[in-house]
Amino acid sequence: MKAIVLDHLSKTYPGGKAALREVSIALDPGEIFGFLGPNGAGKTTTVKLLTGMLTPTGGGCTVLGRDPARQPEAVHALAGVVTEHAQMYDTLTGLENLTFFGALFGLDAKASKSRAQALLEELDLTHAAGQKLGAYSTGMRQRLSLARALMHRPQVLFLDEPTSGLDPQSAQAVHTLLRRLAREEGTTCFLCTHQLRYAQEICTCYGLMDQGRLFAQGTLDQLRAQVGGGGTLLLQAGGPPLPFPQTGPGRYEIPIAGEEDIPALVRQAVAAGGEITRVLPQAPTLEDLYFHLIGQREEALP
Repeated sequence: MKAIVLDHLSKTYPGGKAALREVSIALDPGEIFGFLGPNGAGKTTTVKLLTGMLTPTGGGCTVLGRDPARQPEAVHALAGVVTEHAQMYDTLTGLENLTFFGALFGLDAKASKSRAQALLEELDLTHAAGQKLGAYSTGMRQRLSLARALMHRPQVLFLDEPTSGLDPQSAQAVHTLLRRLAREEGTTCFLCTHQLRYAQEICTCYGLMDQGRLFAQGTLDQLRAQVGGGGTLLLQAGGPPLPFPQTGPGRYEIPIAGEEDIPALVRQAVAAGGEITRVLPQAPTLEDLYFHLIGQREEALP
């Protein structure tokens, strides 16, 4: 069974604004899916449809075989949601917040406390377990929000900018946790973000959105294949100037179609008198691919 399916999913709000236009995606269990695009691309609307907060105006979607429009309670029993702005109780401590939400998910007091303590430790919040949430920093609140969403061991996790406000060390702790959940527990992560470099670090596959439309999807290698592979060769060499695009003294950046181009370029550099000290091929980043593909899309529009 697919973990998440979108089948020509569409949403038009009253007044005629089309927020989502026939988006189709199918995700296997254990994927970390990067749903990428600028603000207003339709990412949040999609999550609201997948969690039953909105109903579609066209097409449909399922989460672990459940239709969120008809079975929202069943979806929420199997899924966790982390929004960019964590909403919990400022007058309760971190531990009390987690045990409260654990009880809402049906955990008994002992199991809820044990699960809460384990998550607090994994997210480096044990030292703040007894502090009231009102004293938490933005980053601490965000990590506690993730812990709350994981209390009932969800099979699917919806994440909206989960590292917003986190310092690098805290962000790395979140990355490690998400990778472990995907690898060891088969948790499917549906990650909404406009931070392309962050998404490249953690995601296994991607969907690129703009103005409510999905204009590309696949793994990083599949997206690279869509733009013809390519990349650049960074070459550093002493000696006379070489017949390549130069970015600095003895530094060259050469467009290549693939790694098979490298040996001929190195031979050419040596033949021209170059004393090579560094050869570094660089494939297109996710950021490169996004702007290339969105540029292609805009050129194709009438």
